[in-house]
Amino acid sequence: MKDADLHCDVLIIGAGLSGMAASIFALEHGLSAVQAGVPGESIFAAGLLDLMGVHPVSEGRLRDDPFKAVADLVADEPRHPYAKLSRDDIAAAMDAFTGFLDRAGLGYRGHEDRNVRVLTPVGTEKTTYRAPESMWSGVAALETKAPCLLVDFEGLKGFSARQIVETQKNSWPGLRRARIPFPDMRGELVPEKIAFFLEGAETRAKLAEAVRPLLAGEEYLGFPAVLGQYRPRLVHGRLEELLGLKIFEIPTMPPGVTGLRLKTALENELPKHGLTLRNQDMVLGRKVLDNGDFLFDLGRFSPQTTVRAKAAVLCTGRFFGKGLRADRTGVVETVFDLPVVQPESREQWHAKNFFDPGGNPINRAGLETDAFFRPLGADGKPVWKNLHAAGAVLAHQDWMRSKCGAGLAVSTARAAVGALAAGL
Repeated sequence: MKDADLHCDVLIIGAGLSGMAASIFALEHGLSAVQAGVPGESIFAAGLLDLMGVHPVSEGRLRDDPFKAVADLVADEPRHPYAKLSRDDIAAAMDAFTGFLDRAGLGYRGHEDRNVRVLTPVGTEKTTYRAPESMWSGVAALETKAPCLLVDFEGLKGFSARQIVETQKNSWPGLRRARIPFPDMRGELVPEKIAFFLEGAETRAKLAEAVRPLLAGEEYLGFPAVLGQYRPRLVHGRLEELLGLKIFEIPTMPPGVTGLRLKTALENELPKHGLTLRNQDMVLGRKVLDNGDFLFDLGRFSPQTTVRAKAAVLCTGRFFGKGLRADRTGVVETVFDLPVVQPESREQWHAKNFFDPGGNPINRAGLETDAFFRPLGADGKPVWKNLHAAGAVLAHQDWMRSKCGAGLAVSTARAAVGALAAGL
């Protein structure tokens, strides 16, 4: 280890939703922050922010009131990370996070205490807490079953207006669909390329000209989520002006534009507020100094930068995010080699039925923490007083089946950073 190239109050390890949220909250506390991590999971995001959508997961029971669902979950599973938070904690975290996104040009809409339903790219309905403003008219159209036209494009993979209409036909008779060529493009299309070209006024005008003859008195018009990558508000607003009706987006299959928008908005906005972003670097080495500070070596393949931090927040996710790694003997945490809560043997990782609706025990592996989200050692005490963890790396939760990924990531990040700031 060499002398530090950078000094900061906190190093945030991870570039997913919890890492980005932790960076937001660190800056709001006036802390100097460096964030390191290789983006990956975010590009697979549908752009929706779930708080709590399903409980109990073994029954697949969809919940309209996310906070009542959280209360029921905590009563049934008192070791879940949500049990360390109050309703006000969770609500304040989500409001602060979406407020930051709004200022970054990526607005979100929703109800204070009620989930909403949005269409998926195959026509099923997804329960979520906050939806991008570009999808909000689709929430209203789905609720009221108003006359609506869905348009998709020849050559676009991962989205089918025909499939959506087929799935919804019994409950939504006023839903129609049309497939058209995208202006000046042929062959196989990808959402990112369409979104890029729709940033241009000429392409938007040509698209509006192609769609206008297809309308037959509809109140709403739906597109795949391709209405701009860097300026979705502008693209969405201009198309509504050109066509004179309410327009909404439907997520495409991942990877898609919605995840890229979220990633881009945060990466562009956070450095403006003082974050040092090292979004292609991983932690390749670490050391604890005599005064308790951390010294981290960062780099992609070999150490390039050394950061000295008074504290750290671990937001590395699970297996896909590489915060956890499974080997022949068990599951290990990859940065600090912290103890991981996990089944006693590999034979217990999975239920008898791999697709058991209640999930598999391995899905709840992760870090045990105290009330301040500090990882615990084998002795049940915090390993370091200045190390905190947030998001999917936490134990005792199955965010995918509970549909609570964003709420878990954002609210635990806010609590971890708040505790860290108080300690500093």
